[in-house]
Amino acid sequence: MSPVKEEIEEKPEEISEESKKEIEVPEAPEAPAEPEEPEEEELEIVEEKFYDLNLRRIWNAPREKRTPRAVRFLREFVAQRMKTTEVSLSEETNSMLWQRGISKPPRKIRIRVVKDKEGRVIVFPGEGKSRASNTV
Repeated sequence: MSPVKEEIEEKPEEISEESKKEIEVPEAPEAPAEPEEPEEEELEIVEEKFYDLNLRRIWNAPREKRTPRAVRFLREFVAQRMKTTEVSLSEETNSMLWQRGISKPPRKIRIRVVKDKEGRVIVFPGEGKSRASNTV
């Protein structure tokens, strides 16, 4: 090999070794802890009910209003049954309703409604078998 080629081949090795020594990668700072909202287990449950809701009537609405109407219907239904005005949907329930978009809400859903000590009502997705007595 000619002396020029040897110099070219040696330089990248020297540069890479030197650059590795000089560059120090700082450790990533930890993200600040976000305040956590109380989970289902932390709530002091006063009352808990399961409902199977048929949202078939919602489909009579115009396409672009179906899922918002389903959310309103769900809030009104739960407020009436639990005798309160404050109803909040869990993120899972909201995503279950909006999963297929604004024009195609689910035809039927199963929900679990929890009322805590302070009178707040939270709607969670239902689990398990349906109960015929609570079907609406």
